[in-house]
This record gives sequence, C-alpha cells and structure tokens, in this order.
Amino acid sequence: MESSFDEHYVVTWGQDHVLKLNQSKEVQLSMDHSSGSGFESKNHYGSGFFQMRIKLPAKDSAGIVTAFYLTSKGNSQDEVDFEFLGNREGKPITIQTNVFTKGQGNREQRFVLWFDPTEDFHAYGILWNPYHIVFYVDNIPIRVFKNNKKGVSYPSKPMQVVSSLWNGEAWATDGGKAKINWAYAPFKAHFQGFSESGCHMDGLNDACESSAYWWNTGKYVGISVSEQKAFKNARAKYMNYDYCSDHTRFSVPPDECQWNQ
Repeated sequence: MESSFDEHYVVTWGQDHVLKLNQSKEVQLSMDHSSGSGFESKNHYGSGFFQMRIKLPAKDSAGIVTAFYLTSKGNSQDEVDFEFLGNREGKPITIQTNVFTKGQGNREQRFVLWFDPTEDFHAYGILWNPYHIVFYVDNIPIRVFKNNKKGVSYPSKPMQVVSSLWNGEAWATDGGKAKINWAYAPFKAHFQGFSESGCHMDGLNDACESSAYWWNTGKYVGISVSEQKAFKNARAKYMNYDYCSDHTRFSVPPDECQWNQ
C-alpha cells in the first residue's frame, strides 16, 4: 500500500504553489514569477533507500531546477543531490548529481537522459548505507560514491529528504546564459512515491548501520554484476561532465576519484 504524502512529508515553502492530487498520492510543485515551492520529509534518516517518481516541467524549461536530495542542512551539511536542469524546448535535460560532506561539495557529475523526463514519471533513487551511496535512474546505477574510510569524509549526519522547484537561471542552463522564458509559466513538476524505507535517526537511534535493515545487508555492499554492466554503459553513453576529469578545476584529481570509477 503506497503512502500518502501527508504521512511522511510536509510542504515547506510556496504553499500556494503546491497541489495534492489523487488522494495525496501525487504532488504538483509549480513555479511562477512570484515563487517556486518545496517539501521535505518529517523524519531524519541515518541510512536507507530513497526513491521518488518524478515528471519534469514540459516545453521550455531553461533556467528551471527540479531537485530531489538528502540533506542535513546548515553550513557544514552532508548532502546527496539529484538536480534536473531544464533546457530550451527540444534540447536535452541534464541530471546533475553531487555529494557534499561537511559542507564541501564540488563533486558534480552530469548526465543526459536516454528518455524524455517530461513525458512520464521515472524513478530516481538514492541508496545510502555504510558502504556506499548509489544514484539510480529507473533502477540503473549511474553513480557510486564509496565510503573508503581513507581521509575522505562520507555523508553520515542525519538527513531529510527534500524536493523543490526553483529559479536557477543564474547557472543552470548554458552556464546561466539561457534565462527563464516566463511565457511558459507556471512551470509544473509532479512527484509520486511517498513510501519510506529509511532508518529514523531521532538522536537516540545509533543503529542505522545495522544489517537488520535490508539496504545494509551484504547484498548491498557493492553493486551486482548486472548492475556493474549497466553502470559502465550509462556512464560511457550518457555522462557528459565528471569533476574528476576537470583538470581546469582540479590540477590533481580529488582523492576519492581513484576508487569511485
């Protein structure tokens, strides 16, 4: 039985730009000149598998960012991001992924999609356990960030699930050159899948690494052989930016790059 939005989530901003549909099994976020909108989980988590089905704004969405991420908030936040960067009509929408630890991000990897994410719902998932973080698109792993425990910090603070629709025209499309075409407003993104499979972190629970949770069991220490094949294929065909190979930004690749390929 799929959960309704109100069981696990709450609207956090742009209240008059949020519409609950289908007995609260679906939520529409909208954005116009006056505001965007967003929601977040009521609970904080210490591990889990977090997935939403999302349908992105259609037509000309340049400058519009639709986000689905985990965050601990604050200046030294841990954060795991999916950001969908809108584009001019007919041009591909980019998925930007990022991982922040202790407030430090700059770990962007970007992908073009092998489908039109505005036409239908697709599943975007984040597996977070003591071993690694895996980003999934329709159950295909596109990125792995390993907990190597060798000098590179790993997201470990309690995090909430957040989704939002907002104005990113300063940077999101063509480096900020493509601005929002307000003639297409309001822009609308749709979200489904509000069930939760995460370990609640309430300050007392330090057992979020326990193998009692399915996502922490031995099966999820790495990705499977078939997933490895799909992972390599997705990265070879669809990844169009990797911070690890951006020699202008990093004359020496960051330490984690050597074990996250």
